[in-house]
Amino acid sequence: MPSTISRPQSVGELFSSAQGPLFSFEFYPPRSEEEEPILWRAVEALTPLEPDFVSVTYGATGSRRDRTIHATRRIAGADGPLTVGHLTCVDQSRADIADALAAYREVGVTNILAIRGDMPGGGEWVAHEDGLRNATELVRFIKEQGDFCVGVAAFANPHETTNDPDLDARILLDKVEAGAEFAITQLFFDAQPYIDMVARVRALGCDVPIIPGIMPLTVITQIERFAELSGQPLPEHFVAELRAAGSKEEVRQIGLAHCLELCRTLLDAGAPGLQFFTQNRSKATREILAELKNVG
Repeated sequence: MPSTISRPQSVGELFSSAQGPLFSFEFYPPRSEEEEPILWRAVEALTPLEPDFVSVTYGATGSRRDRTIHATRRIAGADGPLTVGHLTCVDQSRADIADALAAYREVGVTNILAIRGDMPGGGEWVAHEDGLRNATELVRFIKEQGDFCVGVAAFANPHETTNDPDLDARILLDKVEAGAEFAITQLFFDAQPYIDMVARVRALGCDVPIIPGIMPLTVITQIERFAELSGQPLPEHFVAELRAAGSKEEVRQIGLAHCLELCRTLLDAGAPGLQFFTQNRSKATREILAELKNVG
């Protein structure tokens, strides 16, 4: 007799019913047809770890947007984990955003990560003349379009444009009051800023789940790139240890050990789960998560 118990259909439901930390993976859409196999190899390699949900990042330009929808459709249609589609305000009118939401809904994706996004090539952010100015407006707009579960970005390290952690907390509260049900942080490498950020948000009376965003550093050349992505220099002791390594394999092992320690510290501090930014690669994420799931 088939089970009558249905699995959660939203990330919000996942967290409200969770008996322990949740684990999720972020992929990005292929930039070309040649990159398609790289994505699907990563998806296939990570699926056996049974992530609670996965997400696919969003390109605002037409070709990248189409690849996002295609990749999201394929993952969501494979009877795999709950799938979250990303959406940004960049270079899009309200009609464009509504069309993207309709495309997501058509493939059964009703969980959306709503972020303002950065301008292509960097530079000062400028809203589309008929678009939305920030993530709070985007959350509100998505909720007006239908029964979507919406997540947003959070910042363990202060956002570089203002360097004001209290403002970051208030903005996150604004996004939750607009309808957001969960948040995922940008990349970081030290647990304390995350712990402090959560405390600031909780002091405002906001209990939204805030999921740390994690990426193992496995190559020495990633130091500068990851510092740029996280908005802060990496911890000095970590960088010194990496630069003192005698081989590529030693760099990799140092990076994995640091990531594993960070993950355990975050979970011990009460993080509701972890999101791994995979960069469409699987090996390091697979090794870290296997270790975490073996604990206890």
